[in-house]
Amino acid sequence: MRIVTFSTLFPHEANPVHGIFVGERLRHLVASGAVEARVVAPIPWFFIRRPWLNPYVCLGSRAPQRERFAGIEVWHPRYFLPPKVGMLPAPLLLALGAARTLRALQRDGFDFDLIDAHYFYPDGVAAWLLGRYFRKPVVITSRGSDLNQIAAHRLPGAMIAQVAQRADGLITVSAALKRVLTDMGVAESRVAVLRNGVDLERFAPVDRESARARLGWREPTLLSVGFLIERKGHDRIVRALPELPGVALVIVGTGPMEESLRTLARELGVADRVRLLGAVPQERLKELYSAADALVLASSREGWANVLLESMACGTRVVATNVWGAPEVVTTPEAGLLIEARTPEAIAVGVRRLLSVPPDPAATRRHAERFSWEATTQGQVALFRSILGRG
Repeated sequence: MRIVTFSTLFPHEANPVHGIFVGERLRHLVASGAVEARVVAPIPWFFIRRPWLNPYVCLGSRAPQRERFAGIEVWHPRYFLPPKVGMLPAPLLLALGAARTLRALQRDGFDFDLIDAHYFYPDGVAAWLLGRYFRKPVVITSRGSDLNQIAAHRLPGAMIAQVAQRADGLITVSAALKRVLTDMGVAESRVAVLRNGVDLERFAPVDRESARARLGWREPTLLSVGFLIERKGHDRIVRALPELPGVALVIVGTGPMEESLRTLARELGVADRVRLLGAVPQERLKELYSAADALVLASSREGWANVLLESMACGTRVVATNVWGAPEVVTTPEAGLLIEARTPEAIAVGVRRLLSVPPDPAATRRHAERFSWEATTQGQVALFRSILGRG
């Protein structure tokens, strides 16, 4: 099967972690030998800071027009997105910007069978328009804020609902996101839940004491990983530290809240216990996960939080807010625990509870091993074959 993976969420040279979950799923799919793929990952001419647009896509202006990801050819066509217009014309502008690249792929001999789109809006709606134009089936994967945030807007929500009814295949990365589509009237049988897996080779335990010595960590240490934006809740973890004497916090990620987090730590008198590491390469993360006493995720919403599985794969339990896909990941005491309230007080209570129980890194790793990419790959292959009449 020949597919085009279509999404504005995809790693590129200037930002190798942007949409890494889309890249990883595709990498494992191609490795199965069942598909041949090309990637069309458009980038806007103008960056607009809006809640519906990842703030780090602005780095895309430095992305090459063409590159490779894990041996897969990737194109980054630009599309026109003028300032102050908002999100409504984005699907049409995105489709227009990508159409020439898709036509060039066909002209060069890659007559694709199917468009594999990621993120419902604007990407999925644009992909459906392209599917109509090129007369190709379209499969759309929802990944989180496209359904748990953007769909609440009246006109984008209406477009999402219409396209969800007409797309040839629908995938969500959690059962919670599937419920959003079924609440829109989409038949349950039309939505496949294919969760993100974890790379069990990349994320594997390293010796904890050696890792802590290399990092200079002496006190119990919490880890928080993700973009430095409000919905990730890093600030709430910082606010929990006064109730966790002797506990340090290491934050990995970049974003607009970096300076405000430093200021907050100083105001609370915990600056000596908070370290912001900025962006960290994927290959270094396993050392941080393995050295930490717990990963804390205080997000307000997550379709499927990859950091939870990455931490567990390295043998470190998690404390996470009980939102969206989190209860589908944290299902045993070995995995960690969920907190019902997204407050500093609840975070502190959860951390104390977790740290009071001796860890069993091997059991935590075994929990993560249930979430390999194999089942997701098999599910995609089966769905694509069914749509193309090759099942």
